[in-house]
Amino acid sequence: MNSERLKQLFDFLEDDPQDSFTIYAIALEYMEEAPEKAKLYFDRLLEKHPEYLPTYYQAALLYQSIHEFDKAKTIFEAGIKLAHKKNNLLAKRELENALNNLLFDDEDD
Repeated sequence: MNSERLKQLFDFLEDDPQDSFTIYAIALEYMEEAPEKAKLYFDRLLEKHPEYLPTYYQAALLYQSIHEFDKAKTIFEAGIKLAHKKNNLLAKRELENALNNLLFDDEDD
């Protein structure tokens, strides 16, 4: 986690609290070292900016990494629906592949 970059992102967020990209960037900064904080920002995006497609892949991966598999599955599925609605075939395919990997890994356990 880069504290200088994080500080700059929080400055941006203060200037525009509704900027989905800034919220997303903050969540990504926290993902590795502070997953609970990352969850707060991803959840904020999913609730207040449900049309921001990049959230779904990263948020689901985060939930998968902390073993909240049902939540990850739900987020992947919602992202697939949104990608289909937006006709973003690349994002849809990436989300479908990630969901399939999650389901396949879940069968192995």
